[in-house]
Amino acid sequence: MNGDETRAAGSPRTPPVVAVVGPTAAGKTELSLDLAEALGGEVVNTDSMQVYRGMDIGTAKLPEDERRGIRHHLLDILDVTQPATVAEFQGWARAVVDDCRSRGVTPVLVGGSALYTRAVLDRFEFPGTDPVVRAGLEALLEIEGPAAMHARLAEVDPIAATAIIPTNGRRVVRALEVVQITGRPFSATLPRQEYFYDDAVQVGVDIPRPVLDDRIELRVRRMWAAGFVDEVRALVAAGLREGRTASRALGYQQVMAFLDGQITEDEALDQTVTGTRRFARKQDAWFRKDPRITWVRWDDPERAAGAVAAVRRTATIDGRARG
Repeated sequence: MNGDETRAAGSPRTPPVVAVVGPTAAGKTELSLDLAEALGGEVVNTDSMQVYRGMDIGTAKLPEDERRGIRHHLLDILDVTQPATVAEFQGWARAVVDDCRSRGVTPVLVGGSALYTRAVLDRFEFPGTDPVVRAGLEALLEIEGPAAMHARLAEVDPIAATAIIPTNGRRVVRALEVVQITGRPFSATLPRQEYFYDDAVQVGVDIPRPVLDDRIELRVRRMWAAGFVDEVRALVAAGLREGRTASRALGYQQVMAFLDGQITEDEALDQTVTGTRRFARKQDAWFRKDPRITWVRWDDPERAAGAVAAVRRTATIDGRARG
């Protein structure tokens, strides 16, 4: 059903904003394509690493010839040397969403970065920055290391410390900066479960953990077979190590350690599997806390129909509210 047919069937004049969520390797990509086809939509990437050109195999970026002719947004827009922040991404994504809706097209958000998705969907304001404070904290990070800085954060904002892994020095510094310049906990600036859009709907892919663990290992092994190590090697030559954001990507860090002779290739693969499983559990825990999500089983042959029905229920309610 195309966009004109969808609107003729009774959906509101302004299409809803749809997001497909869930852990990595659960099957979100296929469902997003099904929804875009059914709703006359276009796909909006919300994966923080798929915005980078050349980061294809390791991010499971869908090749163009597998996109069913559906337009995709916010893929391949940055070089690996360019940093990106959640605040910047929010602006880019909301501009794309507004453009889609102005054309009568349903934006279908999909990606593995829960914070990026929430930043687009929910009311999420970003505190400013202070270059002097940031520079001082980054200097401390170099001296003390991320674990010690994480301990500092745990003292002043234990909620934020729980949400940030101790090895993510960049996010720890940002949290401490916000605490210092605002006098408020960084956790107070995180998104509330309150939609920015009146007619947003989230569909989650529900998958048992043992099945997901197997799918993750299979995905990582296929990445290696597809030439992932060569992809990382080429990106290192293009400046990946200097990229403050791109260099932190799962898998890429492990392969760089292998290329540096710090670990074996088998160890890099195993660490990528383990790290991805851990990340998927954090993703799932994040989304399970959101009661607004309609869940569909990963292996349900009718999951696309169920997802479309959830979107149309939201659209109908919103249409009545405005009508």
